[in-house]
Amino acid sequence: QVQLVESGGGLVQAGGSLRLSCAASGRTFNMGWFRQAPGKEREFVAGITRSGGTTNYADSVKGRFTISRDNAKNTVYLQMNSLKPVDTAIYYCAAGGIFSISRVEYEYAYWGQGTQVTVSS
Repeated sequence: QVQLVESGGGLVQAGGSLRLSCAASGRTFNMGWFRQAPGKEREFVAGITRSGGTTNYADSVKGRFTISRDNAKNTVYLQMNSLKPVDTAIYYCAAGGIFSISRVEYEYAYWGQGTQVTVSS
C-alpha cells in the first residue's frame, strides 16, 4: 500500500512561485502531478521516473514547472514558477508504473488528497 500526502498549495499572485511536495510511503514508483480546475477534467502536469532520471511535462507548463524527487526522503516536488491564473486548480500527486512515464490517470494506482493552488491576477 502506498500513501501520498501533498502540501505546499496556497494563494499566490500571477508571476509568483510555489513549491508543492508529495510525501510517499511504501514502494517506489514513477510519480506524476495532475491538476483539476473547476468545471474541467483532471489533466496531466508532470511526471518523473523512479530514479528521477527522466521527466515529462505538459506543454502548458513546460519551461515554468520543474518536477524532482528525493528518494532518500521519499518525496516528490513540483516547483512552479511564473504562475498564471489559468494554473489555478487542485493539484494531485499520483504514484504508478515502473517503466515509462504515463500521462493517463488510470495508469496511476495511488493518489493523494490534493492541494489547492490559487493564482490571482
